[in-house]
Amino acid sequence: MFLGRVFSKETIVVPVESTEKDELFEELVEKLHAICPEFDKAEAINALLERERALSTGIMHSVAIPHALINGVKSSIGAIGISRDGIDWDSLDKKPVHVVFLMIGAENETESHIQILKSLALVLQIPEIVDKMVACDSATSLHSLLCSAEESLS
Repeated sequence: MFLGRVFSKETIVVPVESTEKDELFEELVEKLHAICPEFDKAEAINALLERERALSTGIMHSVAIPHALINGVKSSIGAIGISRDGIDWDSLDKKPVHVVFLMIGAENETESHIQILKSLALVLQIPEIVDKMVACDSATSLHSLLCSAEESLS
């Protein structure tokens, strides 16, 4: 349940209120800040935007994984947002994003950050998992789905 610890029920938003990428960063960073108030929200948002300007984190199939390393966090933390209508993300496939896995990690925890990205990549290869995530009606059901999907890979 590695991903279940990184993406806690408290940091899952189903559905998000945001209709634009920048708004979504603020909405999800606010969720993370509520459980980890020691990091600077503005620094996190700026780092995410800078990473996004370098290369879109919209990886195709309705999924985006914005991520950044910053000061003020001890280990990687993440939030998940589900957009029913989709958000224009400038994705590689040019389609709207419906599932967002936003992560911030400590600047000195690069290896852990990469391991989370690898675990997410494996889960996202499960057939129909993205559709199942979008269909979830609560943070609890999405968290359970993520945990059981990861467990099925072991």
